[in-house]
Amino acid sequence: MRADRAMTPRRVVLSAVGLVAAAFFAFPVYWMVSSALKPTNQMQSTGFDLVPTSLTGQHFLSAVDKPGFGDALVNSLVVTLVAVLFSLVAGLLAAIPLARLRFRGRKGFLLLVLVAQMAPFEALLIPMYLMMRDADLLDKMPALVLVYFAATLPFTAWTLRGFVQGIPAELEEAAMVDGCNRWGAFRRVTLPLLGPGLVATSVFGFITAWNEFLFALVLFQDQSKRTLPVWLSTFQTAFGTDWGGTMAASTLFTLPVVVFFLIVQRNMVAGVTAGAVKG
Repeated sequence: MRADRAMTPRRVVLSAVGLVAAAFFAFPVYWMVSSALKPTNQMQSTGFDLVPTSLTGQHFLSAVDKPGFGDALVNSLVVTLVAVLFSLVAGLLAAIPLARLRFRGRKGFLLLVLVAQMAPFEALLIPMYLMMRDADLLDKMPALVLVYFAATLPFTAWTLRGFVQGIPAELEEAAMVDGCNRWGAFRRVTLPLLGPGLVATSVFGFITAWNEFLFALVLFQDQSKRTLPVWLSTFQTAFGTDWGGTMAASTLFTLPVVVFFLIVQRNMVAGVTAGAVKG
């Protein structure tokens, strides 16, 4: 056995800690899925059944058949994808000059981006509501797109700036020497190397917009315009909470995020540019 692969005590301890941490974070997801598959009588029992003794898909059927599921799913997908796309485009256009150019007020602008990122999102609820009311955008999908775009743009611009700085400018200059213009050098050299950064920021933006509840609840009074987080709250009524339906709906709610991550995860590899200047 190679020395670098030997199971030293330190490596054993680190592996054990990693497994415990993974189990700690994975258990709530397992409990949600297993609870969604339990019959109602087993879910409401006082016993702690770590492994369900019987399984049922009735809760999933009830969640899918619940009024408003289809509209909420479409609304969430449209709002989230459009907001993430706009955020990536605007963030990339802001990150390139922030990383490549030196201009008056650059540090102050970076500070404003950082402050906007640190500001509590909930503190902007009233100003955002008043702005959307004055713009006659209440109960309209563009209102939520603009809110999610504003929420994810500072992080996107700040993160992409770091990725752009990690790509040597000499690569673009070499491409321009070989005959590319400025746009061609960016499209053929820099943009492909920015893949991990674009994927990482898109995943963050997707999760942020997909899980947002408060703005979607306040800005939309029309029930047909509500998103999945708001629709999920309908399982709690004055007569009690449908825990089986809640767990099943929560499981369905996480599937688009998992699918989105599986689609882009192969591009989430740090250090793609590590060998770009070798040779």
